[in-house]
Amino acid sequence: MEFNLAEVQEALGERLGEREAIVTPDRRFSWAELTERTRRFANVLCAAGLGTYAERSQLADHEAGQDRVAICLLNGHEYLESILGSLKARTAPCNVNYRYVTSELEELLADMAPRAVVYQAQFAPQIQASLSKLSQAGVIKKPTLLLQVPDKSGAALLSGAVDFESALAAAASVRPAIEWSPDDLYVLYTGGTTGKPKGVLWRQGDIFVTALGGRNFRQGGHEWSSLSELVEAAATRTGARGLSAAPFMHGTGQWVSFQALHTGGTVVIQNVVDRFDAGDVLDTVERERVSLLTIAGEAFAAPLIEAMDARPRDLSSLVVLSSSGAVLSPKSKEAIMRRLPGVRIRDTMGSSEAGPLADSVDLPGDGVRRVARFRPDPQTCVIDEERGGLLEPGHTGTGWLARSGRIPLGYMNDPEKTAATFRSIGGRRFSVPGDRARLHADGTVEVLGREAVTINSGGEKIFAEEVEAAVRHHPGVRDVIVVGRPSERWGSEVVAIVEREPGAGLDDEELLATCAREIARYKLPKAVITVDRVKRNPAGKADYAWAKSVAAAAAGRAE
Repeated sequence: MEFNLAEVQEALGERLGEREAIVTPDRRFSWAELTERTRRFANVLCAAGLGTYAERSQLADHEAGQDRVAICLLNGHEYLESILGSLKARTAPCNVNYRYVTSELEELLADMAPRAVVYQAQFAPQIQASLSKLSQAGVIKKPTLLLQVPDKSGAALLSGAVDFESALAAAASVRPAIEWSPDDLYVLYTGGTTGKPKGVLWRQGDIFVTALGGRNFRQGGHEWSSLSELVEAAATRTGARGLSAAPFMHGTGQWVSFQALHTGGTVVIQNVVDRFDAGDVLDTVERERVSLLTIAGEAFAAPLIEAMDARPRDLSSLVVLSSSGAVLSPKSKEAIMRRLPGVRIRDTMGSSEAGPLADSVDLPGDGVRRVARFRPDPQTCVIDEERGGLLEPGHTGTGWLARSGRIPLGYMNDPEKTAATFRSIGGRRFSVPGDRARLHADGTVEVLGREAVTINSGGEKIFAEEVEAAVRHHPGVRDVIVVGRPSERWGSEVVAIVEREPGAGLDDEELLATCAREIARYKLPKAVITVDRVKRNPAGKADYAWAKSVAAAAAGRAE
């Protein structure tokens, strides 16, 4: 049986009633309140004429037949309400990176062509400038509904905009008279760390099963057979109290939040949401008895460890610390386990284009593995170099990490990239997002990294993420990004951009000796550049464009 996310929320809301659904520092929302507020949001959109204008059966895989709702918000209850309310109106919510400058925002909104924008007051100038330019250019032809969420900036309402809470208060609280479908869209824009952002089109029936809690993991991982089975399971257990330190504007933040909700749990939101404040996150874990904390790699782990050392807290409620989008180093895992001896540490691999692909779990008392091997999802596999067939466990060489089964339809407005990423092999459809991997004889997956950041040096392919993992073994390294830069001798040479641990010495020869114990010598960095801070996006993903500019500038100075 397939589900629409709106009907899942409605069913859970009716059954769970006064149980907490969302907790913020100053407000608590029950399931009943979440149901009412998302209905009101949906009715705001419906009253403005937004909805579905073409059914899925009439469209190609790269086409959307639902009005888009752009969401440019910091983490808050309004973000999750905007997603669910959009779905209840049969519109397609779309995430907007609030760190984009105006030119980047214009490009994104031009591709998205939203009929409504929900935005934080502090982002009003960028929103106004971008929409005005796109309207003048004829890119956006219909009126755009503007819903402004107030914040500490105190920014006044834009001309024609409506205050978010005022709009909800004036709208009807009844369920919209709309028939929802599992074919309705859930749209997730990629981060654009290795190229331009692209809108990934998921059927709700697919994304629910793949990434949003649509399987019964307590009984073998099968798909829920009925709404009543899902609802009763949620009602008979407490559910996780989950906090995502990653922004909701990226897939990680959305997925872990909806996983918590769809298992009857509670989404907890910290106080400081415009940046990662490790102390505030830990204070929230202690105060709200959070059981699941999600971070994004070393950029989050290092300050988290420092905050634990700075002040003792009761963090005994924490059961799982999960890192998504960026793998934790063995050094960080060991440091966390020393401070939180009862916690399980989970690294997850996934992508907007495929959903969760694999995970690796370190259990209390078992020790930390020096090299992470991932346990693939049942639908995850490795396909050959030519993308024409599946590779068997224990194969030689490298292949492409892929996933079949419930995967996206394609990229919005881009038939060429859709055809390149979503491929048919032997009558089955696969998502091949671009990660290189090996499938070992024991069934575990070794993920080498994105092809887009592979370095071709001296005729050898070197995977940046593999070198980064080796560099992190040095105790003086806090964070690192590895890139290639032009070289007369090698064609391209490996360069490590390194951030030191505070107060640590970092000798290049020692660093290379540490790396040489982990990877072949031809993969070793030809240059090490020390910076005050390695630049990553709010989801913890490496900013490779920045790193390449640093490497190029250093080469210029050397000349």
